[in-house]
Amino acid sequence: MHEEKPLPQAGRERMILNAPVGRIGLGESDPEPEMLRRLNPKTVFMMGDNPALPRMPDKPRLLDFFRFRFNDITIRHLLTSAERALAAGMDEKIVLAVLLHDMSNGCLIRSDHGYWGAQMIAPYVDEEVAFAVKYHQCLRYFADAEADYAYPASYDSFFGPDYQPPEYIRRDAQFARNHRWYMSARLVTKYDIYFFDDLPPVDPEIFTDIIGRNFREPDEGLGFDGSPVAHMWRTMIWPNNFL
Repeated sequence: MHEEKPLPQAGRERMILNAPVGRIGLGESDPEPEMLRRLNPKTVFMMGDNPALPRMPDKPRLLDFFRFRFNDITIRHLLTSAERALAAGMDEKIVLAVLLHDMSNGCLIRSDHGYWGAQMIAPYVDEEVAFAVKYHQCLRYFADAEADYAYPASYDSFFGPDYQPPEYIRRDAQFARNHRWYMSARLVTKYDIYFFDDLPPVDPEIFTDIIGRNFREPDEGLGFDGSPVAHMWRTMIWPNNFL
């Protein structure tokens, strides 16, 4: 029977300081000064494994993040969207891009999620897959009747019917529109799901072979291979670290 390593900081109260990017603009007072005053031999800032979260494997693989770190709505959204692309007979690269397009939303950061997500996966996928993930973010705001893509009706509820995307989004959408991989990014927007009703469960294992052929999983595990983006995966492994 496998014996788990003891949790760090055992026997002490672990205080979690939420990331500033998630607090700014909410009108909340900065909790850090009060936490600093509470420090004592029995109280520490959270570092390492949070006992409230499932333990990640020592050498995490892509689907481990789906199982142990992504929030439920992200898991259902990504798996169902990718299943739609798979059922439509899309190329494996497109299915993978759809499977990964909102990864950043799952357990990292929502703002500019396409850009963050593309950067996270770039060392491990074909350049076209990373392109599709990055540029789906801007293209989803612009309809393309020839590609059978309409502006999502749900966005009127999310952002307001008068919302206009900022200049960098319009600029990047135009760049993508003229790129040879435009349709790859556009297909991500087409198979993306833009409503969040209850979605039926999808077994992530149906994508195991596609991941195996199209995602270069490092032997050391995601987050520990020394890649330029390893820190992003480690942040999802230990999202509550103080530093």
